[in-house]
Amino acid sequence: MTHPVAPAAARPLEGLLVVALEQAVAAPYCTSRLADAGARVIKIERPEGDFARGYDAAVHGLSSYFVWLNRGKQSLVADIKDAEDAALLHRLLARADVFVQNLAPGAAERAGFGSAALRARHPRLITVDITGYGSGHDYSGMKAYDLLVQAESGLAAITGHPAGPGRVGVSVCDIACGMAAHAAVLEALIGRGITGQGRRLEVSLFDGMADWMNVPLLYTEGTGQAPRRVGLAHPSICPYGAFSTADGALVLFSIQNEREWARFCATVLRQPELPATPGFESNNARVAQRPVVDGLIARHFATLTRAEAAARLSAAGTAYGFVNEVADFARHPALRRVPVVTPGGAASIVAPPVLHDGAPPALGPVPAIGEHDAAIRAEFAPALCDG
Repeated sequence: MTHPVAPAAARPLEGLLVVALEQAVAAPYCTSRLADAGARVIKIERPEGDFARGYDAAVHGLSSYFVWLNRGKQSLVADIKDAEDAALLHRLLARADVFVQNLAPGAAERAGFGSAALRARHPRLITVDITGYGSGHDYSGMKAYDLLVQAESGLAAITGHPAGPGRVGVSVCDIACGMAAHAAVLEALIGRGITGQGRRLEVSLFDGMADWMNVPLLYTEGTGQAPRRVGLAHPSICPYGAFSTADGALVLFSIQNEREWARFCATVLRQPELPATPGFESNNARVAQRPVVDGLIARHFATLTRAEAAARLSAAGTAYGFVNEVADFARHPALRRVPVVTPGGAASIVAPPVLHDGAPPALGPVPAIGEHDAAIRAEFAPALCDG
């Protein structure tokens, strides 16, 4: 479903300049949200472009990752190791509000764009360093990509089937990092409005996911046992999982308290006496004998069609959903989409999650490599900037 977009008045970052020495996912995620809010984002790319441009060719020959994360930005091709291009970048930063970089560890500093030096030169500048593992320890110099951090953070160990670890199917560590960076930039902008001073921000893929791993970490330290991999189920709530229907659908539902369990037993299973049966009387008891509980439920759902299961679950007030394929997701009644212009043609992407006065923000076009070179180099030419 495509919705009308919010008017330009809903773009609160209009007039801010963001310079992004970025690639891949985490930093572009952060800056894409700043661009959506009206900031001017100048993306610095190598001559071959952000390597995420080559991840796939699914959208009019363009990468699905790049189309998703680089709408509304300007593309400037520059080599920060070249003296003239480095000088151009410094002129950009002299007028910038925010500088975001996620180069390999130490690369920005070696090229003369370290945060400490930039902040000393430009006190109002907000700098954002995005790394794999943060600083000050043995992992600080390591390159990091999403799946590596899923593995290192323990996320893969608690994800997947009991037979083995699994990957979360989207770049969740990159996204967690980009979300944290975006929130921190907005906080720093508010702080600068009060104090007049910018701020140095650091965020890593590992720290972003480590924050999301609080519950399994605290659970493991408190119980001495890590959460088990249970596939489409919940390690500490029962029943909470997916069950097959007679016509091949996979319905997933969740019981959160004993009141819901009683209604589920009476309305869905048609066994109102079950909550008083030993082994079924509490969540802890049900978790302890999950195979028995899940087996009873599975046998019952195997006699129901998808429509019958949905009707009974709705009547019981049980939270449920169906395990959809991506093709089903594309037709989902709750899915909101917005148009975006790309060098290869118009595309329809998922709308940003927040509505502004009932509408998503208007998204700018996806830039071709170096599309804005001439205009930016003219705007930030030495004579103009120095004069």
